[in-house]
Amino acid sequence: MDSEPRPFEDAPQQPGPPPPPIVTHPGRVHRPFPPVVNLACFLLTVVTTLIAGALLTLDDYTHWKDVLLTPSLWSLGLPYSASLILILGSHEMGHYVACRLYGIDASLPFFIPGPPLLGTFGALIRIRAPFTTRRALFDVGVAGPIAGFVVALPVLAYGLSLSTLLPEGAKRAGIGFPSCPLLSLALQARFPGIGPNDVVEIHPVVVAVWVGLLATFLNLLPIGQLDGGHMLYAMSRRAHRTVSRVGTVLLVVLGVFLGGYHLVVFGVIWAIIGTGHPPLLDEREGIGAARVAVAILALIIFLLCVIPTAPTL
Repeated sequence: MDSEPRPFEDAPQQPGPPPPPIVTHPGRVHRPFPPVVNLACFLLTVVTTLIAGALLTLDDYTHWKDVLLTPSLWSLGLPYSASLILILGSHEMGHYVACRLYGIDASLPFFIPGPPLLGTFGALIRIRAPFTTRRALFDVGVAGPIAGFVVALPVLAYGLSLSTLLPEGAKRAGIGFPSCPLLSLALQARFPGIGPNDVVEIHPVVVAVWVGLLATFLNLLPIGQLDGGHMLYAMSRRAHRTVSRVGTVLLVVLGVFLGGYHLVVFGVIWAIIGTGHPPLLDEREGIGAARVAVAILALIIFLLCVIPTAPTL
């Protein structure tokens, strides 16, 4: 009598092929950077922000080379460096945590070192997988600005407690940082009755908050794949296309007329990169009324952080 066929599990097992790299778009492959790259960028940004903070504390940019070559002075920049990295890191971790909650593959934050003026060009995460739904896109986009803004508020209160109002007629040397609605309200609360001609010697921690608010303002612009662009696309694909194109032109025009070179640079960058947005895996489901309310909150944060003019020397 013939024997029964052997079950499949008795067959010799062949090792399967390694998992393929994550592909976010057809023809484009994203391979993760090793964590050492994130660490190296972070440590380098710590150094550059320490130097920037030391220069802000000493208020002497004519001898920046001496500060650069004297590490013992870098500790003066610790309050600025720690405050700025905390705010920027909170912003990017907001994105990262939201990506993890939705199962979207994303990298840890990359901090970008910069020249001694501010010490950094900000931070970012690398999203290596397509967004799934409108709700996922909206939540990932809004999580960063809200997280960074919430962390910036107590840091701002601390920094203003260390700031001083100079005597009437006093002239302040160094860099002049233009205000925004939130800073103006905070200064009025800290120094009641302050006038437009009064000069406040702000602590470097406040400068760190200023940089964080600038990053929040720029990221919430409803353009391309910025945080604001993500949110607008999640709400209306058609509106995103129109607002992105018009907004890029307005950035350049307003930057020229208002003296905001950062707006001009940002507008030119997005004109080169492109204002489009990749499609979602599923665009049928709306974001719901609760997220519309969050979008209004994000708009308020955006308006509080508007910085249309550039720093002056």
